[in-house]
Amino acid sequence: MGSKACVQSDEKQEVNGLNTGVKSVLWSAAAAMLLVLMSVPMMNVLVVAFMTVPFAILYTMLPKGQFLLHAAASIALGYVLAGPAALVFGLFFLVPAVAAGHMYRRQANARTVITVVTIVILGQLLLELLLFSWVMQISLIGELGNIVRLLVSEFSAQNLLPPQWTDETTTSLIRLMTQSIPLVFIVFSFVAAAGGHWMARLLLRRSYGREVPGLPPAKDWMMPKSLVMYYLVALILQLVATGDHNSYLDVVLLNMVPLLRLVFAIQAIGFFFFLADQKGWHKAVPLLLAVPVILFPPLSLIGVLDVAFPIRKSFKRT
Repeated sequence: MGSKACVQSDEKQEVNGLNTGVKSVLWSAAAAMLLVLMSVPMMNVLVVAFMTVPFAILYTMLPKGQFLLHAAASIALGYVLAGPAALVFGLFFLVPAVAAGHMYRRQANARTVITVVTIVILGQLLLELLLFSWVMQISLIGELGNIVRLLVSEFSAQNLLPPQWTDETTTSLIRLMTQSIPLVFIVFSFVAAAGGHWMARLLLRRSYGREVPGLPPAKDWMMPKSLVMYYLVALILQLVATGDHNSYLDVVLLNMVPLLRLVFAIQAIGFFFFLADQKGWHKAVPLLLAVPVILFPPLSLIGVLDVAFPIRKSFKRT
């Protein structure tokens, strides 16, 4: 009986190993496919949040040597199919994927994973700006201005711009876009980190039965109260600011106020989920209520009130 049990155990390990090997090949193919899609305009916007997922899963489930082979094969295949762009994207997203996979192995909590991966992606974006500027002598900010001027010129030739549009309007638009780059980088990094974590956690559980800590339920979300004070100070400074868009304070406020509004919009969504839980509403109701909050930023005030005052006590079931 002992010999028979041992044989069955060995056969089971071989089957599991075979399954793991097949899944690893499939994840490698998925990574290559995403790299190809990242090279396609418009499609890259849809897949960027999940670009780290295959690499993170491979790093979590494979020994490091095997992971490196699969990652190299994925990036090489992407390079063959889509050219240098796939190589650049592959190397870029490989780093935060390894960071995420390393923390999945350690069973780090979701907030830590998302924070670390966000910081890694943000750091890489800033490093790329420096490399393009110092090493390659290419100003991405200058290139952004050239693209805007080209688009404005084309729209003007087709009479698609309002009559009051002037060169000064174009210059102001370019200045606004370039000064908003920090906000864009932060939001991009967070979306990529949060979306990647959500998808990787789901797939690790379904494909491998591996549990990865998730975020608290949306109904339990609560931002630090200190953010309310920062928001109020930022709004007051915005009222008394000089209006000189080249000043350091104006640039900070230009990025800080929308970022805090986004944070409180997320808090408002959490409040809607809390209400749905207390009132027994359908799960689709808070999702529908979230749409106007995202589209109309002033509604983020709901999130500010939720953090600043104990309004949830009034809605709790007794």
